[in-house]
Amino acid sequence: MNVRLHKVIAASGLTSRRQAESLIKAGQVTVNGRVVQTLGSNVDPASDHVKVNGRHLKPAAPEVFLLLHKPPGYVTTMKDPLGRPTIASLLEQVSLRVFPVGRLDYDAEGLLLLTNNGQVAQACLHPRYHVPKTYLVKVSGVLSGEEIHALRRGIQLEDGPTAPAMVKKAGIARVNSWIEITIYEGRKHQIKRMVEALGHRVVRLKRTRFGPLSLGDLRAGSYRYLTDSEANALREVFHRHSPPPSKDKILLRNDLKNPMRGVDTRRFFKKGSIPFKGQARPQALQPNRKGRRTRAYRGSQTRV
Repeated sequence: MNVRLHKVIAASGLTSRRQAESLIKAGQVTVNGRVVQTLGSNVDPASDHVKVNGRHLKPAAPEVFLLLHKPPGYVTTMKDPLGRPTIASLLEQVSLRVFPVGRLDYDAEGLLLLTNNGQVAQACLHPRYHVPKTYLVKVSGVLSGEEIHALRRGIQLEDGPTAPAMVKKAGIARVNSWIEITIYEGRKHQIKRMVEALGHRVVRLKRTRFGPLSLGDLRAGSYRYLTDSEANALREVFHRHSPPPSKDKILLRNDLKNPMRGVDTRRFFKKGSIPFKGQARPQALQPNRKGRRTRAYRGSQTRV
């Protein structure tokens, strides 16, 4: 099976794809004894002999999936030219080369996925896969009901409005408040900018879920290898492209957590679909005043 040359070099654990492209441009890569400097060249790892600087590539490294509880005060990169602490210092016992999937801010903490599987990493970050990310956010001041409703509907930012998000209160203090928010986008500093647009400030930001993965009780600064079921769930993200929840369903779930009287939720569902908990359910057929049988809903009657 033919594979891009820079992918074969990166899969061996020698370097990253971008650095592999630089090696190809510099003429340091040979295939079957011939120098290859054309980016995008295909090779067959099973039959072609690839060398970098005159040395054969090692066999492709096995897949690795790590879940790291990143503490605040670390840069989400393996090397930092400014000399700041990086997450690489927390992974000194990991022998295989891995890279982070996405980023967490320097002052943020929580779940960070690391792997050497480029396809899974791309699927987790690509906008079309809409992988959900859940954060526990400490906000300066107490958010009002209208402000939480605005976060759910979407906030107008300088790069466009945000998509609907799942938001619920997680606790209230005298000065600050806690919310749990789930987003399906991956814009830079998105949650911080959403909160700042409401006139508040993010005091603490912690990611608790990323797609099918959960942080659990993993201590800050520690990591663990994913279980087989967790790794398979990540691979399923790449193999199965599922559309994101519709705007109506996201908003409906938000409303059901804080139900409002007088809202007819039946319009959000197609005929024959399974409703969410809290949807209006039909009761037994009852005769009305004129003797006709009707199917009674909460607060309304529908003629049969």
